[in-house]
Amino acid sequence: MIEDNETIDEFLARHASDVEEAVRKAAAQEIMPRWRQLAAHEVDQKAGPHDLVTDADRKAELYLTEALGALLPGSVVVGEEAVHANPASYEAIRGEAPVWIVDPVDGTRQFVRGEDGFCTLVALAQGGVLHASWTYVPARDQLATAVRGKGAFHDGERLHAGAPGPGRDLRVATSHPDYTTDEQKRALLGLWTDGVAPRACGSAGLEYLAVARGELDATGFSWEAAWDHAAGLLLVEEAGGAHLTRTGEPFRITGGNALPFTAARDATTARRVAALLAQA
Repeated sequence: MIEDNETIDEFLARHASDVEEAVRKAAAQEIMPRWRQLAAHEVDQKAGPHDLVTDADRKAELYLTEALGALLPGSVVVGEEAVHANPASYEAIRGEAPVWIVDPVDGTRQFVRGEDGFCTLVALAQGGVLHASWTYVPARDQLATAVRGKGAFHDGERLHAGAPGPGRDLRVATSHPDYTTDEQKRALLGLWTDGVAPRACGSAGLEYLAVARGELDATGFSWEAAWDHAAGLLLVEEAGGAHLTRTGEPFRITGGNALPFTAARDATTARRVAALLAQA
């Protein structure tokens, strides 16, 4: 817990490993036993056939809500499934209390199909500022972490996103057209141009990890849900990358962003992609 006059940075110095343990245990107890073992009654739709939720999502989020809340009394948890049940709970991101932002299974469609491209995302923020993040890929036993001002790491190795090599197309993962408005579709069409190689994204958390590792040059995302973006945005920042909305401002987890937006390996690439998105 945060003791009297203790900062979040001091809390993280004492408890970052405890958060990692909670994330790993949630996956071990609630996610992986259901991977490739889901029964039909354990999979439901939310907004439609492409918006799925499973018992693994629900139970892992409950586990993390209890564990993270116990680590940091006075904090609140904003989880994807809890917000689906009570949309008003999302407002906690804009409050002053420390907030855990949780996506228990990012890439639920991949999880349901038995693929390994899914992850658990946790971020700690306060007053709209991201302080730490954990991206765990349980089927591959890979963990990426970031702490503001202290760097990003993947399985213990420091991440440096670097810059795209000269003379080749930018590799950009974009929102699927099914999940975009007409205006956002027009903006994303700006990426279909010479010098850019766009493709549909998979798990957002894994796309951010790919940017932080220098395996993907940028993203072009059209939605704001903080549980999809918070962990990855800090990971990319701490690896040396940058993020911008189509109007050239950094993305805010508190909302009100001009969409689509990009996260990129470096500031130059972020500006280039944001300018293409702004052309529409």
